[in-house]
Amino acid sequence: MTRIKAQSPDSLLADSLVTHLQSYFVKALDTLSSEIGDSKNFEALEWFREEGKFGGGVRYVSTDDTLFNRASVNISQVQYEADPSKTLASATALSSIIHPLNPYAPSIHMHVSWTEMKDGKGYWRMMADLNPSIFDKDDTTKFQECLENSSNTYYEEASKQGDKYFFIPSLERHRGVSHFYLEDFKTDDKVADLQMAKTLVENVIDTYIEIVKAQCLKHENINEEDKEKQLAYHTLYLFQVLTLDRGTTSGLLVHAQNDVGILGSIPAFVNKELLLSWKDKMPKGQEDLLQVIADCLDDDGSVEEEQKIKLAQGVRNFYQKNPEALKMQACGNVSVPTVQNHK
Repeated sequence: MTRIKAQSPDSLLADSLVTHLQSYFVKALDTLSSEIGDSKNFEALEWFREEGKFGGGVRYVSTDDTLFNRASVNISQVQYEADPSKTLASATALSSIIHPLNPYAPSIHMHVSWTEMKDGKGYWRMMADLNPSIFDKDDTTKFQECLENSSNTYYEEASKQGDKYFFIPSLERHRGVSHFYLEDFKTDDKVADLQMAKTLVENVIDTYIEIVKAQCLKHENINEEDKEKQLAYHTLYLFQVLTLDRGTTSGLLVHAQNDVGILGSIPAFVNKELLLSWKDKMPKGQEDLLQVIADCLDDDGSVEEEQKIKLAQGVRNFYQKNPEALKMQACGNVSVPTVQNHK
């Protein structure tokens, strides 16, 4: 089976970029595993959109369970260049989430994508956010400085949009401590836009690897209290991703051929009791979604492939039956019609 890729000049450049960034990150993570883990490399898994006719992707997943709770580095391209019924030409993306096993080593989420319409218009989405289970001021400062130094004059705007997007109204808190989000981003200089995406992600990767390595070496002995803090945070992470994250929901609604990959951001374990305790804090309509999510989980809170498939189907069915609930999802200053573009 072969993935047919989009052939427009901009989509080819975007595909080359995300492929490079995936390789760059996987190599850095493999090196980290060799230095402080079990020296086990990430493994590649390929998926296909309509047997490759409309693209697909490759995700690398961790095999070092002494270093990672869950880790995934995914690239994808869905393209409709040969389908005259679509207004979308292609969407090319890198999406990654890393949850280290050590509670003192923060999680990270990154996303960079190029969306191109058949009328020639296109835009970037760039995201990077640091998500610690246990707050560290120095790590937060280092990550924020990295973002600011890597994004030309756009840091202030990206930080504001990120803080808005990753705020959880029902719990009155943010998902992480540092949030960068540019949606529908483009300037008159395509070369500079592409270079900024490359520089941003490479610098974030380098900074993150440095943070994780230092924390793992500093905190080699982990107690039960540390683990409980991490479990509570991982529960919060699942809560935000499945009830608010517009990108995750759009991916599930567009097609059902990469459900496990799309939910690669979910940690391996959550606290089901804690999750359900937030139900009464949610707005009308969303509390039903949280019950659907909880019903997909076993009592031990494990989230393996079986649970991911159930969660994907449950969330998809909920929004198909309750499309008005999509209005309650997170957004920055701009909300693009991702699902509608694929119709």
